[in-house]
Amino acid sequence: MELQLALDLVDIPQGIALVKEVESYIDIVEIGTPIVINEGLHAVKAMKEAFPNLKVLADLKVMDAGGYEVLKASEAGADIVTILAVAEDATIKGAVEEAKKQGGKKILVDMIGVKNLEQRAKEIDALGVDYICVHIGYDLQAEGQSPFEALQTVKKVVKNSKTAVAGGIKLSTLAEVVKAQPDLVIVGGGITGEDDKKAVASQMQQLIKQG
Repeated sequence: MELQLALDLVDIPQGIALVKEVESYIDIVEIGTPIVINEGLHAVKAMKEAFPNLKVLADLKVMDAGGYEVLKASEAGADIVTILAVAEDATIKGAVEEAKKQGGKKILVDMIGVKNLEQRAKEIDALGVDYICVHIGYDLQAEGQSPFEALQTVKKVVKNSKTAVAGGIKLSTLAEVVKAQPDLVIVGGGITGEDDKKAVASQMQQLIKQG
């Protein structure tokens, strides 16, 4: 089980400073969609250069032109790129093919907005993606939704891909997440919003390692 830190509301220097605090406790650093929109793919490049030992995920939420966008993210140093599950199968296939060409880059499919989770997870699992991520977005978190039930639904049907979970996970809810045994736990504000980021990240890593 790995821990991914999601950075969303920072610029490049702030992001690098934040990762420095917690780098020994995380496996993957995510350049979130807001940073990609504000800073472009050079945010991915800057993070990979600053932390060559960490994997960097570019949260592009690709919806079309999968191959091209994976190519561009790979050139910037991304190890993992996100594609939306509601994209066409052809887009997801194109992304997977390009990721392989780029020397084993990984594709994470984000299930945000998917209505029939079980059916779509089965279909995507057959397309050769690396991760299927259950994701309760910011707007639904505000309504009190959590991703645990959805994770169990997806885990039941997925045979080939690894599973990931994201959406408002905090130290207080992490034990419940770990019990569901995802391969990747994605935490944003649960670390970045804390005063002692290092201590929280360290405790999270311990829980994940025990899991």
